[in-house]
Amino acid sequence: MENKTRCKWCLSSDLYMKYHDEEWGKPVYDDPTLFEFLLLETFQAGLSWITILNKRENFRKAFDNFDYKKIAQYDDSKIQELLLDAGIIRNKLKVYSAITNAQNFIKIQNEFGSFSNYIWDFVDGKPIDNKLRDLSQAQATTPLSDKISKDLKKREFKFVGSTVVYAHMQATGMVNDHVEDCWTRS
Repeated sequence: MENKTRCKWCLSSDLYMKYHDEEWGKPVYDDPTLFEFLLLETFQAGLSWITILNKRENFRKAFDNFDYKKIAQYDDSKIQELLLDAGIIRNKLKVYSAITNAQNFIKIQNEFGSFSNYIWDFVDGKPIDNKLRDLSQAQATTPLSDKISKDLKKREFKFVGSTVVYAHMQATGMVNDHVEDCWTRS
């Protein structure tokens, strides 16, 4: 990839740099993509993000292109199929949480018109720009991610602790944590 100044966390692989350059921190307002990142972030809990990125296309295939309406309807045979799929993270609790979260995602859509309306309301519809000078200033959680996590848990979402929520906020551009000299900020 070109020799550009990037956030240092992404420099270990071309896949990481591509994700950083094309997706991370760019505002996402469409529900299907918000759900994709939610599903991926929940599977990432306790693992590295590069592990998930390396398996992303396997997740896409295994989880019907991240179609939350289909996932919400998964039955025992589909669950068993997922638990045997070596291409994804075969954690039983996380597989079950994907289904529960898809069902609750739809409930939020019904209540707020879209998941996007619900989640972006926490930041008044526009990204928070943290203007980080360097990576050491980045946080794993914030009072806002604590608040969103608490609300999602109240709505019976699983694997949505504050760290997962903050990672989702970063991935979907609710917060801009690109360091100030990163080329993506220009």
